[in-house]
Amino acid sequence: LQFVFEVIFVIANRIIGHPAYAIIFLSLAMNFLVLPLYRRADAMQEEARDLDQKLGKGVKHIKSTFSGDEKMMILQTYYRQNNYSPVNGLKGSVSLLLEIPFFIAAYQFLSHLIELNGVSFGPIADLSAPDALITIGALSVNVLPILMTAINLVSSAIFLKGFPLKSKIQLYGMALFFLVFLYNSPAGLVFYWTLNNAFSLVKTIFYKIPNPRKVLSILASAVGVAIIAAGFALFGLSRPKLLAAFCLLGLGLQIPVLMPLVAKRIPRANKLSEQTPDKRFFTYSSCFIALLTGALIPSTVISASPTEFINPFYYHNPLLYILMASCLAGGFFLIWFRIFYGLAGNKGKIAFEMILFAVAICMPVNYMFFGTNFGRLSSDLIYTDIYTMDYTKLQQLLNILLMAAILLICCLFVSKKKNWAKSLMLTLCIAAAAMSAVNTFTINKSIVKYNQENTISDTDPAQIRLSKEGKNVIVFMVDRAFGGFLPYFLEEKPEIKEMYDGFTFYPNTMSFGMCTNYGVPPVFGGYEYTPVEMNKRDDEWLVDKHNEACKLMPDLFYNEGYEVSVCDISYANFSHDPDLSIYDEYEGMHKYKLQGRFIEADRFEAMINNNNRNFFCFSLVKCIPPIFQNLLYYQGNYSQACNDYSSQVIRSDLLSAVGSSYDFAEDHSVFTALPEITVEAEKENTFLLLCNETAHDGSLLQLPDYLPAPAVDNSAFDYINDNIFYKNSLETGDNYTTTEYHTCMAAILRLGEWFDYLRENGYYDKSRIIIVADHGREGNFPASLNLEQGPGLYIGSYNPLFLVKDFDSHGFTISDEFMTNADTPTIALDGLVENPVNPFTGKAINSDAKHSETLFITPIDFFNVEYDGNITQYWPSVWFSVSDNIFDHSNWVYYGDEPTALPNAAIN
Repeated sequence: LQFVFEVIFVIANRIIGHPAYAIIFLSLAMNFLVLPLYRRADAMQEEARDLDQKLGKGVKHIKSTFSGDEKMMILQTYYRQNNYSPVNGLKGSVSLLLEIPFFIAAYQFLSHLIELNGVSFGPIADLSAPDALITIGALSVNVLPILMTAINLVSSAIFLKGFPLKSKIQLYGMALFFLVFLYNSPAGLVFYWTLNNAFSLVKTIFYKIPNPRKVLSILASAVGVAIIAAGFALFGLSRPKLLAAFCLLGLGLQIPVLMPLVAKRIPRANKLSEQTPDKRFFTYSSCFIALLTGALIPSTVISASPTEFINPFYYHNPLLYILMASCLAGGFFLIWFRIFYGLAGNKGKIAFEMILFAVAICMPVNYMFFGTNFGRLSSDLIYTDIYTMDYTKLQQLLNILLMAAILLICCLFVSKKKNWAKSLMLTLCIAAAAMSAVNTFTINKSIVKYNQENTISDTDPAQIRLSKEGKNVIVFMVDRAFGGFLPYFLEEKPEIKEMYDGFTFYPNTMSFGMCTNYGVPPVFGGYEYTPVEMNKRDDEWLVDKHNEACKLMPDLFYNEGYEVSVCDISYANFSHDPDLSIYDEYEGMHKYKLQGRFIEADRFEAMINNNNRNFFCFSLVKCIPPIFQNLLYYQGNYSQACNDYSSQVIRSDLLSAVGSSYDFAEDHSVFTALPEITVEAEKENTFLLLCNETAHDGSLLQLPDYLPAPAVDNSAFDYINDNIFYKNSLETGDNYTTTEYHTCMAAILRLGEWFDYLRENGYYDKSRIIIVADHGREGNFPASLNLEQGPGLYIGSYNPLFLVKDFDSHGFTISDEFMTNADTPTIALDGLVENPVNPFTGKAINSDAKHSETLFITPIDFFNVEYDGNITQYWPSVWFSVSDNIFDHSNWVYYGDEPTALPNAAIN
C-alpha cells in the first residue's frame, strides 16, 4: 500500500508541480480506488446491524430465561435457525479493519516525505511540520487535527443514525484516537487524513439521499468533463502526453454514466449476475500475474548476468531481489486483489474474472513484443542509453488496438469457454513457475561459482605501486570516454592542460566496435585482436582469444621483471564482474577489484533497498502498455519519492537533479581514491593496467568540480549559454548528452587530480601514461558525425578518447595523426621490451596493420558477453572500413554483410 501511495503521489507531483495539490490528488485517487471496498464494507455493517436488531429481543429473552449449558445450546439453535454465525459479528468491524492498513501506509509515507520539507500551502508554513496555525503566547495550537476530528465526528453521526451504542462508541473512539495520535504529526499527513474524512462525509451524505449511485455517476461525469476542459486549458496541444492523460482520466469518469446504458443494450452484460463466480479461475489469473511480475521477469533479468548484481565488498545475494519482488507482487495480486474480489457481488466477481484474465494475457504480450530494444540495463535497473521510453505514435496506436482486441476476445472467450480459459491460466501458472525455477537455479549456480572463485583477501589491500627511480607504464582504459568531448573540456577548463602536462591528444582516433566486447581486445592486445582478425581464428573459443588480449601486456611486462598490477579488467573470462583468475598463473602479480570497493556502505544499502522495490516496478513497466511505461519508469527512478540515494531524476532545465547514480558512484569513487592507494613500489619498474567506467553511464553532477551530490543545483552556473559545448552543440533538453558530458569530464578531472599528486610525490616524470577508451558514444552530437551510407552510423561511436604521455615529456599538444585504440600495446611497450612478440601467437607486436591492411569496423551493438562465451566468432554484422581521417566521410567504405563482401573470408 505504501508503494501505491508513493507512485500516485510522485506522478501527481511531477505533473502538477506542487506537493499539496499532489496530496489532494492522492486522497481522491485512493478514495475512488477503495470506494467499492468501503461501499461493500458499509453494506456488510448495515446487514450486521439489521440482523442484530432482528435477533436482539430473542437473544435477550434467552439470556434472561435460561442459564448455563442450556442457555448456550438454545442460543446456538436460535442462531442456526436464523442463519447467524458469531463470525457475523466481525462484519460490523470490516470498515475499521480496512482503515487500519491504509492509515499505516499513509503514516509511513507522508511522515517522512522529503518533498514536503519547507513547502507552504495557504496559511500552513511547512507541510513537513505540525501546522501551528494558532499561537497563544508560547502555546501553539494545531488546527488541522481539530478540523479533521470535527469532520470525522459529523460524518460518524450521520452514518451511525440507527446503529447500536457499541457501534457509536467504536467510531467516536476512533475519531478521538486519531486526534490524539496525529495532533503533533506533519501537516501534510493530517491534511491528507482530513481530506479523507471530508470525502467520507460527502460519501455518507450521498448514501442518505435517494438514488445515490445515479447522483454520484452524474457528479463523476461532470468532474470528468471539468478535468478534460482543464487539460485543454492548461496544456493545449503543446504537451500532448499530459493532455492525453487528462482526457483519459476524464473519459474514465464517464464510465459510471455509460455502463447502465451499455448494459441495457448488451444482453450478455445483463446475464453476468446469472453466472456463477469461479474462485479458482480468479486465483489462477492472479497467480500467473504475480508469478510473471514477481518471479519470472526479475529472475530473467538477473539470470542474464548474475554477477552484475553482486558487490564483493558488500555482499548481497541477488536471489533476495526476486524474493522481495515476489512479496510485492503477492501482496498486490494475491492479497489485495482477493480482498476486492471477495467483497464484490456476483456481478462484480464475474466482471473481475473477465478483466483479470484479459490483463493476464495482455501483460506477457507487452513484455515480449514491446520495449525490447532499449539497450543495456544497469545493476540498478536503469537503461544506460535512454532517459525516456519513447515509442512512435504508430507503435502506441498499434499497441492500443492490440490490447483492445485482446480484451474483447478474452471477454468473449471467458463468457463462452470459461473452463478452457481456466485451464489456460493454470497452464500459464505452471509454465511461469517452471521458468522462474530454472532461472533461479541458473542464478544460484552462478552465485556458488562466483563465491568459490572470487574471494577477497584482506592480506593484500588494494595498492597502486609506482616507482620513483625506475619506469612506470600506466594504461587507463576508461570505458566509453568520447574523444570528441575533450576540446570542449579544454575550452571550459583551461587548467586541464596543466594537469595533463606532457600529454598528446589524438582526436583522429578510431575504435573497431561500438561495444566493449568488440572494442576492448584491440586496446589490450593490438591489431591481432580486432573483430575481423579474431573471426579468422574460427577454431578457437572467443572467450579464450579475449583472455589472450587481456593478458598480453601484463605477461610481457611481468616477464621483463616489472611489478605488475591489473585492476577491473573489462570482461575478463567473459564475465561482467571481471574474473581475474585468468592471471593466477603469474605468481606475485597484483590483481584487484576496485569497482565498488570505496563506495559508502549506506550508499550500497540504499541501492539494495531501491532494487528491492524497483524489480517489481521494472516488471510492471515491461508489462503495461507503452503509452504508460515512461510514466512509471521516469528516467529510471520508477516514480520513487526523493531520498539521498534514490535513482537520479533530472529536471527539465538540465540545471538540477535529485538522487544519484549508484553505477557512477561505484566507478567514480575508484578515481577519487587513487591518491590514497598509491604507494612506492618494491621493484624498480612497474606496469599498471586499470579499467574504469566513470565515463560510461551519464549522471548530472555538481558544478564547478563535477562531483556527485544527492541534490544537484547548478542554477548559479549558466553553462547552457556560456559554455561553448552547450551553446553550439547541444540539442535543447538532451539529457543523454548532458549527463555523458558531465561524467566524462569527471573522469578527466579526477585523473588530472591524481596526476597532480604524482607530480608532488616524484612519480610523474618517471611514468608513461596512456588514457584510452574502447569506443566512443552514440548520439547526434555533432550532426557532422552522422555518416549517411549503408545503414548509416554515427562516427562518434567509434571515436574513443586517446591521450599519451611519455617519460619526462612536457607541454600539452594535439596531433592529427591517424590512430586507433589498437596502437595502445605498441606505444606501451615501445623502447621497454625489445622486439615484442605476442606470447600466445608468436607474432610481432606493432602498428604496421594500420598502414598496410584495411581496417574493418562493425556497427553491431550486441554487448552481452554471457552469450559469447560458447562461440568462436563475433555475431554476424555489417561492416565498414576507414583510413587516414575518420572525420572525412569519403574515407568510409560500406561493405555490407555478405561473406563475399570482405576479402579473405573476414566474416562467417
